[in-house]
Amino acid sequence: MTQTALIIASLEHFGELCGDPVSRIYTRLFVQHPEYEDLFAMDTDGGVRGSMLATCFDCIIGIAEGNDLPKYELQAARMTHEGYGVSETQLDAVFIAIRDTCREVLAEAWTPAIEESWIELLARLATIGLQEV
Repeated sequence: MTQTALIIASLEHFGELCGDPVSRIYTRLFVQHPEYEDLFAMDTDGGVRGSMLATCFDCIIGIAEGNDLPKYELQAARMTHEGYGVSETQLDAVFIAIRDTCREVLAEAWTPAIEESWIELLARLATIGLQEV
């Protein structure tokens, strides 16, 4: 299987096992980064979290497939989130939380090949949209 196929298959399997992953992923994110939870104080119905997560999944899939549009979405997100006190590099924490939650849910189905594919994908995501100094 290609890296793209492994990423997409792991997300599909995750979706089958997990259903709506919003609370599970954000719980993990807030445990790893408690300072982020206050940023969602007004998101009483979870709509912002859900929308942001949908955008993250679009970026993950798009980048895995080699599309250019997610690059612009991620660049815009990095700039927008700086206004909330989230630096360009801190934004990557949500992608790590997604990967870690997928790994936890897939358990034994999470293979070394899937792990390597996610490592490579996260490395690519971490470089997209960063301001040149």
